[in-house]
Amino acid sequence: MRNKTKKVIVAMSGGIDSSVAAALLKREGFDVVGVFMKLDKLKSSRESEKRAKAVAKKLGISFRVLDLRKEFKKKVIKPFIEKYKKGKTPNPCVVCNKEIKFDILFKKLSEFKADFITTGHYARIRKGKLLKGRDKGKDQSYFLWQLTPKLLNKVLFPVGGYTKKETKQLAKDFELPFKTISDSQEICFVGKSINNFLKEHLKMKKGKIINIKGKIVGEHKGLHFYTIGQRKGIELPGGPFYVLDKDIKKNYLIITKNEKDLYKKELIAKKINWIRDKPLKFPLRVKAKIRYRHEPALAIVKGYNKSKIKVVFDKPQRAITPGQSVVFYKDQEVLGGGIIQ
Repeated sequence: MRNKTKKVIVAMSGGIDSSVAAALLKREGFDVVGVFMKLDKLKSSRESEKRAKAVAKKLGISFRVLDLRKEFKKKVIKPFIEKYKKGKTPNPCVVCNKEIKFDILFKKLSEFKADFITTGHYARIRKGKLLKGRDKGKDQSYFLWQLTPKLLNKVLFPVGGYTKKETKQLAKDFELPFKTISDSQEICFVGKSINNFLKEHLKMKKGKIINIKGKIVGEHKGLHFYTIGQRKGIELPGGPFYVLDKDIKKNYLIITKNEKDLYKKELIAKKINWIRDKPLKFPLRVKAKIRYRHEPALAIVKGYNKSKIKVVFDKPQRAITPGQSVVFYKDQEVLGGGIIQ
């Protein structure tokens, strides 16, 4: 990695991972520019900016702030709200990585006269391939399936070869100004409660809860509060019950008492992206991941066309959820992914 002539833009969130990424690149001899992306007006965002600035000062690197609140609202927050309106459960981190972090920084390369862009993601790049991070528990390759070969050639993931424990130790070794070391919030813009965020931005309409046989068994608070597979919050006697589906048109929440009903063998995905620039042969044998904390499962991808695919699992998977990403792996490599319909 050592190259004393190369310049790199580091997306510094004010967190431990991106800060260590900047420190590692500085140690390797890169000309490092720390960039903080201002995405919202939350107090936590202002505190993150202060931490990022303090780290940059400690490392002796230049520091810039990009006000991307308009772009973030348009490309991440509004689509997030719209997906919830349609009864889906979106993953805004996937969208943010593509539309904000990587696309915008990629466009900034010429302005900054830089050669690479960097984030604190736990992932690796080797010979043009996107690989899982070394730390299995912190691997974030799932969120990066929308990257392209063109982007991968300009991206560095310095902490991807370390475990989280090693990264925390590196922060101490570099004497970075962190009093406490805590993990970042998964959805940064919702504040303390996603339900409160949804109440603020969506009109909540109570409706009927029906069981798998179509019998009315209760009343829900608003479909947006529920996701497939959810058990808590249904608040019916005689449970536990699980959310099986949602009927947006009729405003019905469909529940089941039998958890086995949540298991399905197939899904359809759209908005497909394949990271490899070489064409893949279908049917394609993969391990597929249907949510961030899901254990990748053996499956076959059947290519319908470029915009739509069918995924058939060897064994049924629990709570396949529309709006989430399905990501495909071959050993350690991320092949691509799509949005579950």
